[in-house]
Amino acid sequence: MDKTSEIMDTITVEFTNLARVVAGVPNIELSIKPGETYADIVQRLGVLYPYLVGVLIDNDGRTFLSSNMFIINNEMGDPVMVMDEHPRPGDRLTLVAVATGG
Repeated sequence: MDKTSEIMDTITVEFTNLARVVAGVPNIELSIKPGETYADIVQRLGVLYPYLVGVLIDNDGRTFLSSNMFIINNEMGDPVMVMDEHPRPGDRLTLVAVATGG
């Protein structure tokens, strides 16, 4: 088997609130490679939607700015806090942009 036929799984990334406005779409399907991390996914989102960088994604391109996170499969008790962990095939990652300030 060559590398071009590597098996890819699919996840869904849902955009909410400010993320949806900036991205201009409600959600996307992404093919992920085995071992791909949440940081890799954030980086891909920054490439696909460069206006997210500096608004929701840190300028490093691999982490979120404060108060922005992925919620996995609509489980508020299971937000992504460690960017080096891996999503599971079929996961639904909801990008939650929490407005802060006063």
